[in-house]
Amino acid sequence: MDVGRLRADTPGCARVAHLNNAGAALPPRPVLEAVTGHLELEATIGGYEAAEQEKDAIEHFYDAIAGLIGARADEIAYVENATRAWDMAFYAIPFAEGDRILTTSGEYSSNAIAYRQVAAAKGARVEVVPDGPDGAISLPALEAELAKGGVRLVSLNHVPTHNGLVNPAAEVGRLCGDHGVLYLLDACQSVGQLAVDVREIGCDMLSATGRKFLRGPRGTGFLYVRREIVPTLEPPFLDLHAAAWRAPDYVPRPDARRFETWERFVAGQLGLAAAAGYAAALGMDEIEKRVTALAAALRAGLAARPGTSVLDRGTHRSGIVTFTVDGHEPQAIRRIAREHGINVNVSNPAAHGYDPDAVPAAVRASVHYYNTEEELDRLLAALP
Repeated sequence: MDVGRLRADTPGCARVAHLNNAGAALPPRPVLEAVTGHLELEATIGGYEAAEQEKDAIEHFYDAIAGLIGARADEIAYVENATRAWDMAFYAIPFAEGDRILTTSGEYSSNAIAYRQVAAAKGARVEVVPDGPDGAISLPALEAELAKGGVRLVSLNHVPTHNGLVNPAAEVGRLCGDHGVLYLLDACQSVGQLAVDVREIGCDMLSATGRKFLRGPRGTGFLYVRREIVPTLEPPFLDLHAAAWRAPDYVPRPDARRFETWERFVAGQLGLAAAAGYAAALGMDEIEKRVTALAAALRAGLAARPGTSVLDRGTHRSGIVTFTVDGHEPQAIRRIAREHGINVNVSNPAAHGYDPDAVPAAVRASVHYYNTEEELDRLLAALP
């Protein structure tokens, strides 16, 4: 991987050491050009006319995302963000009284809110599967819960935002397949930093964002829904793009685009397609290898500092590194880092309400392939 070339292709690298890729990564130049180019076209000839002119490029989005995650183009929907993509899948499931929803301690609280809302409205039950010794979901515990029956859905984060681990998504998929249970994977923090293949994982639905490790525009995301289950899911809302009006009734689209709406950020869709193509050209295996190595180096450097505690768990770890420094609030460390031209973030425990091991707050540094070892050293030198 030619890191120098990749950094030259990333305008932000000239201004900041960006270690907040789990928040929003720096986009590469082709993504910027795709977005700004279409906005200029809209301003020049009109929004509808620009979309008509770029019809083939817009359609290519579905092939680009499908190719990145091992899906088919008709299994992809463009959605304005990962939260809405996840919501469109989750709220389309026909839950009934007594249905069990299984999740993990590392679940994001936005998803947990949706579980509780559906549980209250439909009489479903939300149950947290215990962690294994390494902090990831316990596969024996999950299998035991599935064997009890009554499970409508297994839903979990592939990569939680706050503790560095990577959940064993493919192993979960095999268990769900064995028991005939729906499987929804929140891949918000994994797509773009890890090699993700929906066939290998075995998930029925997967949601992801553009702005994080995929390096796409903010306000973009996508949803994957396995072709075979699309007809069993009716989205919580439909429009004349997602369904056809056949007076006095309607007919939802037969493909995953039933989860879309007609109006969308077209420039963002083109930018997200460019981001997917950029990642695919580099190779997701190579990206994962470099991200994993950089994160391991940062953890080692932090662990060698007196008074610094690395909080990451899991046997397989991601590019998200969380830590605390004795006697210093994480918010203060973020401020100090920014004064040195380094971006990091702070992990908030309110976002992980099921996790009994979440600390009050922690510094979160998240690396990407365009970061350098020198930038990691700059962060270590800036810490109090």
